[in-house]
Amino acid sequence: MQYLLLIYQNEAELAAARGTASFGEMMQAYKDFTQDIIRGGQFKAGDALHPTTSATTVRVRDGKILTTDGPFAETREQLGGYYLIEAKDIDEATAIAARIPSAKFGSIEVRPIMVYTN
Repeated sequence: MQYLLLIYQNEAELAAARGTASFGEMMQAYKDFTQDIIRGGQFKAGDALHPTTSATTVRVRDGKILTTDGPFAETREQLGGYYLIEAKDIDEATAIAARIPSAKFGSIEVRPIMVYTN
């Protein structure tokens, strides 16, 4: 079964950490984690996202397309990236999510993928 691991963290704190030794260590931990799930066969896709300042929210109301700069809602933590993984069940997906470096200071949302068939 496929799961989407959504990585949430505070963008301001992350931006402040850039260029520090701890940021470099975290990036290396991400590289190591990614290589590990590639080798283990669980990796399907994954990427970091640009900051929410580059986001656009789209709504359609009464047939009109409305766009708003930024994310839909103000939150303490922002979606910073994701992994799409293959796991046998929610327990394995949760165990993989717990290994994501940002789980130590942010949060990881684990969501099963709903597969539609014709």
